[in-house]
Amino acid sequence: MPQALKSKRFTSLLQDRRARVSEQTQANRTDSYGAARSEKLKVSGIEHFPVKEPVSGRRYSVVKVLTEDGFVGFGEGGPATSREFAAAGELLIGLPATASEVARKRLAEIPSLKAAVNTALLDIVGRFSKAPIYQVLGGPTRFKARGMTPLIGESNESLIEALNVARNAGFRAFMVPLPTVAARNQGRAFVLAARKRLEQLREAGGEESDFVLDGAGVLSPGDASSLASEFERFHLLWFDEPCQLTNLSPIRKIAAETVTPIGFGRFVSNAGVFQDLLREQLIDILRPSLAGNGISEIRKMAALSETYYVAVAPHHDGGPIGTAAALHLAASLPNFFVQQIPRPAAEADRRMRAELAGVAAERVEDGYAILPTGPGLGISVNEEALKKYRDSGV
Repeated sequence: MPQALKSKRFTSLLQDRRARVSEQTQANRTDSYGAARSEKLKVSGIEHFPVKEPVSGRRYSVVKVLTEDGFVGFGEGGPATSREFAAAGELLIGLPATASEVARKRLAEIPSLKAAVNTALLDIVGRFSKAPIYQVLGGPTRFKARGMTPLIGESNESLIEALNVARNAGFRAFMVPLPTVAARNQGRAFVLAARKRLEQLREAGGEESDFVLDGAGVLSPGDASSLASEFERFHLLWFDEPCQLTNLSPIRKIAAETVTPIGFGRFVSNAGVFQDLLREQLIDILRPSLAGNGISEIRKMAALSETYYVAVAPHHDGGPIGTAAALHLAASLPNFFVQQIPRPAAEADRRMRAELAGVAAERVEDGYAILPTGPGLGISVNEEALKKYRDSGV
């Protein structure tokens, strides 16, 4: 057979094979996510509860997803508009609750609700399976999760008072804000003020207390480097968001010149940034936002970071439903480190959170939060409280 004819025949066979594979792939997608085989747990409706804490003003969105079978799931994410919620509903109706990855991709342009819907769908699957979410995800890898809470206050005295209150509530790890940042380059006085703040807090909390210094991404790379060097012997758990992630060069310099662990992630929306940080070994603690990413997406980030021996400490600054989701995430991650759990300073805010999800949802004992054991999220959400604390500004 002539060579040209052989080549033509080979090309034709290859095209036929590709067409058959494409048809089968499309059929598999239809079977998995279409109406033909997805009769159970199909989403029939979604409700939106924008809530606001009365004193702190902290806002977050709670979604309630319903299925045709009568199952209900709850999730929490960042603040969302009514227009975003309406768009999310159109994309979800008729989708199986088991298709959380498909839902994530459909909601890629609505990041404010992506995490909330992801948690709600996993809650439904857990309730249907009569198992906690972490068991649905292959866990638990642990039976309790270490908790850390941010301290709220402007002065050293107010922070010490907040630390004592948090210690009495069971916490042993604390995130500490920087002294007031008044200029682009602070100088030695600022470094000494930060050092004095941490020393006073350690004296008040005792040697069993651990601290994270919260840079909040507001420092210049030079100031961040000076602080990282200053706290090498203080043994911080890590230095969080020491500067902005606009350029990897200053991050590379900070990582190379100090042994203080560095954490990044709360402001990152592109997973490719994490990959760059990991590949160049510029990060010690991965800090993805729970409200911005959700359980499933953070699990993927954690799997990537595990190959670089990097621990994960998800950033969470939302409500108690988000805390429950964070604990299930923690129980499913082999490289989990510590979970940030908000503890508002005002009693009215703490009472609101207890009304929403129960007192046990955010209880910490001797530094550790106990994992929920019920099906799904393992908490009972009070819908009357969701209506009571509804954010009227949305």
